[in-house]
Amino acid sequence: MAFTPLHDRVVVRRVEGDEKTAGGLIIPESAKEKPAEGEVISVGAGARDEDGKRIDMDVKAGDRVLFGKWSGTEVTIDGEELLIMKESDIMGLIA
Repeated sequence: MAFTPLHDRVVVRRVEGDEKTAGGLIIPESAKEKPAEGEVISVGAGARDEDGKRIDMDVKAGDRVLFGKWSGTEVTIDGEELLIMKESDIMGLIA
């Protein structure tokens, strides 16, 4: 199924973090936090301003992004867990 978000919404796939600490300790699954980093899967066309003109999105499919811990709504599309969030929930791009 193809899914296209509307307006200024973005579909993000979480990217799993490291399974070890910097000191080499393995982090058990139960102690891991959900990652706040992800890959943009698809973006909407953008919100509209007061005059009805489209505001371009700053992110595009394929971008790696950092977002807030509680950002977005978790959904399952084609058996894959994804997040749908507003572009404003994204804190920045990861180079």
